[in-house]
Amino acid sequence: MLVLRGHEALAGLAGDTPTAAPPTVGGAVSDPGRVVQIVAHPDDDLYFMNPDLRYSLSAGHPVASVYLTAGEADGVNATAAKGATTRPDKPAYAEARQNGIRAAYAKMATGDRTSAWQRTVVPTKGGGHAEVDVLVAKPQVNLVWLQLREAGHGYADVPESLHGLWDGKVSRLGSMLSSGTPVKQRFAYSKDQVVQTLVGIMEQYRPTTVRFQDPTPGRYPDTKQYTDHQDHFYGARFVQLAAAAYAKDVTDRPHFAVQNYVGYVNGSLPSALDPQEAKEKLDSLDTYAWLDRQNHCGSDAGCGDLKVADRPAGNRWTDTVNYARGTGTDWLTSDTDHGLWAFKVLDGQVAVWHRPGPVGPWRGPDLLPGTGMDPGVGAVTLKDGRIAVFGTRTSFGARPADYRREVVYAVQKQPGADGFGEWQSLGTPETADEAWTSDISAPAVSVDGTGRLAAYVRDGAYSLRGRVQQPDGGWGPWENHGGEDLHGAPVTAIDGAGRRMVLSATSKTVVGWAQPKPGAPLGRATATGLPATTLPLTAQGREGGVRLWFRKPGSGNVRTALMTADDGLKVNNMTDLGGLNGFGSVTASGHVLAGRTAGGQLGSELGPGRPWGRSPLMFVGAPSSTKTGRNMVSLAVVGLDARLYVTSSADAPNAYLAPWQPVGPRNAAP
Repeated sequence: MLVLRGHEALAGLAGDTPTAAPPTVGGAVSDPGRVVQIVAHPDDDLYFMNPDLRYSLSAGHPVASVYLTAGEADGVNATAAKGATTRPDKPAYAEARQNGIRAAYAKMATGDRTSAWQRTVVPTKGGGHAEVDVLVAKPQVNLVWLQLREAGHGYADVPESLHGLWDGKVSRLGSMLSSGTPVKQRFAYSKDQVVQTLVGIMEQYRPTTVRFQDPTPGRYPDTKQYTDHQDHFYGARFVQLAAAAYAKDVTDRPHFAVQNYVGYVNGSLPSALDPQEAKEKLDSLDTYAWLDRQNHCGSDAGCGDLKVADRPAGNRWTDTVNYARGTGTDWLTSDTDHGLWAFKVLDGQVAVWHRPGPVGPWRGPDLLPGTGMDPGVGAVTLKDGRIAVFGTRTSFGARPADYRREVVYAVQKQPGADGFGEWQSLGTPETADEAWTSDISAPAVSVDGTGRLAAYVRDGAYSLRGRVQQPDGGWGPWENHGGEDLHGAPVTAIDGAGRRMVLSATSKTVVGWAQPKPGAPLGRATATGLPATTLPLTAQGREGGVRLWFRKPGSGNVRTALMTADDGLKVNNMTDLGGLNGFGSVTASGHVLAGRTAGGQLGSELGPGRPWGRSPLMFVGAPSSTKTGRNMVSLAVVGLDARLYVTSSADAPNAYLAPWQPVGPRNAAP
């Protein structure tokens, strides 16, 4: 079988691949990890994956970006004012977009947009050919161009597209070769050949982190149109299928984690980036858009994408970034013996790490049986002391319409035991993929004062749905709890009276629900009056109520407020805690706060009034923390190398974080 050989071309060009010196972590050396990101069009990575992309490049991590389509659109490389008078040329427009991407990557990686690339042709495992570009000054940076035809429309029925190929409206999707590519032989792929091509790329690059777009973006409730480009999410489904095949069929490989990114809908959400981070992101798009019109690339096609030159920021896309999944901070938990349990998704399965007791040796990662798990799982302790793990699972089925995402959970067989039972399904509140593209969030789960377990998701209509476990162990139906304009994933926690509270972000505020008493049905949706957040919320029962942590839009600062449910849901004393201008989820346990900082590393604050610190670790998804016993806090992340890293701190004034420790064997990709 033909396999992509980009790194062999690289070795012939430049010898050994240099990598940045990895940071020291608690006396051990953390692996930098290898990142493969796969997008539909040239510029999807710049709009929707940055600043994570720039952070990885700046840190010297090996990065391979794969472009499924040529992005040829209508072939007009011109601003709006000149669009009507510019002759369409799809191969030339595809070349201009490639030139813009090369310039943007070169500038991010080296500071010089004209830094040279070596361009080669390689066979693919799907039977076609791809162009692989290697940045000569930083040969760990690769671009892979598959050059398939794009749909040319966000949602219209275009059979000759990734969507049409997925649905079987066409049996093969042809290539659209750019005018400057060294690939000269046209080809066409079947659905399976696209999947095999992507499997071959993963075999070659051996990623420890795979980034791709959101495979289930949903639809607008009024028009029923997709909230994202069909190429984006059908391309992501091809990556899902390929990642599953790679995990199943390729055994000699490192573990890998997945990160999914929100697309077009970002434009209607609060800005997650502070002004400097947004400026850096816009600078990459300015380079891609070829604003200076200088012929840096020596190409008649143009050195960038003039379609975006009028508005390089897009629809506010450079102001923000959002993860489609993996924002929960409840994946690390402690048991009654002060042991620690960590749960993350690796290779499409739930990985478990366990430390028995307060000082026992760690073991893991051990993969629970069952595949198809989506990024982002959470753990909850049941009334009898057992741990239950909840997440969502994707299945593909025989027909395209059988694509399905459902809520599943597994329960520990005995408190403290390593064994977990089989995955059980709670189904989904969505009717079918044709209606809402299986758009449900990761579940938020809590156990109220009566011991009743409940799970909640944000559905495709942007409202809250939930199921409650009955006394006999069965589950009630999916109930509709209302709410409008919900985004991201809800969170839930129990107050001092044992009442369950559920909170969810909207594009403008936070909405909440509360039980009037333990065991009672959830109350109605209630406006909290909180200002807009940057979507990810963290909730924890504290001070008799539920304390909520979130980010201030356009800043990255962490804010907190205490929610109480006596005489109705109320907000108490919102406070700005500062921060290091990062984005994403914040974890909180005891006196410890931690979250992503500008630059991508983990930042932490160990008490009110103390300065935020920065660790050397870059990580996937969200951090997690938990109280261990009465006076200890444990904190964990999964690095870009898909390895667990843990630290701890006494829950006391003037405490500090212990040196970070990696868990389990190195997960380097040689």
